[in-house]
Amino acid sequence: MSRITVAILSCLLLGNLAFVPGAAAADAPSCEAKAVSKDGKPLAGAAKTAFLKKCNADAKGADTAAAPTGSGCEAKAVDKSGKPLAGAAKASSIKKCEADAKGGDSKSGDASAACEAKAVSKDGKPLSGAAKTASIKKCMKG
Repeated sequence: MSRITVAILSCLLLGNLAFVPGAAAADAPSCEAKAVSKDGKPLAGAAKTAFLKKCNADAKGADTAAAPTGSGCEAKAVDKSGKPLAGAAKASSIKKCEADAKGGDSKSGDASAACEAKAVSKDGKPLSGAAKTASIKKCMKG
């Protein structure tokens, strides 16, 4: 009888340890704890739901290993003034950066770099925007 009692108590004790708050992720605060507004008040309703959904998705994304080009491309996703891009512009920038990082054959990469170096105005200043794109396309064709 005492062996059964010890076995049951052991199972209960070990089973309860799995449910101790903070035991699974001791160093990472939960998304629930982070759900506060800028003025320090707890979020409620749709704002809290949206925050928790995003936080949990970010937490899952952090668990998976990111490609080294992806993190570098995300850092490069900034506008002309240096502010980070957001939304579709950010996604497009990262997609283009990763495609450029994968590259193709070495000749097209060398030609593209050479054409980009040649994309300068008559006074020697580097071209930008549509003028730069048109210059590079013309150079690549010829």
